Amino acid sequence: MKLSQFQFELPQEKIAQNPPRWRDECKLMVLHKDTGEIEHKLFKDIIQYFGKGDTFVLNDTKVFPARLSGNKEKTGANIEVSLLRELNREQRLWDVIVDPARKIRIGNKLYFGEDDSLVAEVIDNTTSRGRTLRFLFDGSYEDFKQTLFSLGKTPVPTWVKAEPEPQDEENYQTIFAAQEGAVACPAAGAHFSRELFNRMILKDINKTFITLHMGIGHFRSVDVEDLSKHKMDSERLIITPQTAKLINDTHRAGHKVLAVGITAMRGLETYVTTNDEVNAYDGWTNKFIFPPYRFAIPDAIVSNFHRPGSTMLMSVASFGGYEKVMEAYRVALEQDYKFGPYGDALLII
Repeated sequence: MKLSQFQFELPQEKIAQNPPRWRDECKLMVLHKDTGEIEHKLFKDIIQYFGKGDTFVLNDTKVFPARLSGNKEKTGANIEVSLLRELNREQRLWDVIVDPARKIRIGNKLYFGEDDSLVAEVIDNTTSRGRTLRFLFDGSYEDFKQTLFSLGKTPVPTWVKAEPEPQDEENYQTIFAAQEGAVACPAAGAHFSRELFNRMILKDINKTFITLHMGIGHFRSVDVEDLSKHKMDSERLIITPQTAKLINDTHRAGHKVLAVGITAMRGLETYVTTNDEVNAYDGWTNKFIFPPYRFAIPDAIVSNFHRPGSTMLMSVASFGGYEKVMEAYRVALEQDYKFGPYGDALLII
């Protein structure tokens, strides 16, 4: 399939600026992929479609304050830095994306904080992910991390809002976030409330967690028309033996597995056996799912409504069928569903 097939007009007012007051009361569109039937519900109604023995797979990654504002040495030019991942703890090396990238060269120093309390030196600009910075800090690692994160801001995508607000620190995080390392929130998981989890227990619906640390690259624009030529950035993925066993046991017992979000879907499909079972895994994934694709693990998925031309939209269309999903998106725009990480959700069963 081609990039141009996933383009549509998305007015700015359709992008949610903040989540609803109650996490589980956003709109939920339900798409029956075999028939194309569409239902309109609230997110808390999701458990109506699942029962005893089914398993929800969620991503327990935790977002850290990854957006830094700084200045370039000598010129004082404003620089935005998005932290991606820590490369070396002892040497304070981080993979980052710098904006504007064209102004940054190896050897340049960048200053952060009102009193330039943190300094970084550009030591590499050849990686596909942008730049590598060495932070120059004499204190302990704990002091460095505290200083770094105190200067950072919640990495809400700039296409949602230009600057994060204080409430985003809590809003842009799932209630079950545990494993620090993401620069983007697994948005479908953010709709789950403690009350909803309690109702799942009453229905004997299982929940389990994988960890996939979402990177900025997940949101990069696809710039090739031929989707087979697009390369995803690698992201850390952890599936424990206990989680793999529960998912496989769910299928063996004839029950359903729900992938909560595109990251959970990609994680589950990364390391599959020839018998269509999940293997435990601790490594990296650059899995890019786009139509046509045969799924081995999830029987259903739930995801937010995504931007045109995004890899997330392509992955959703892989599961629900291109025509049916694009029709669901047309209905979503018509019925005033909200898009983006703070928006409404689409369940495909």
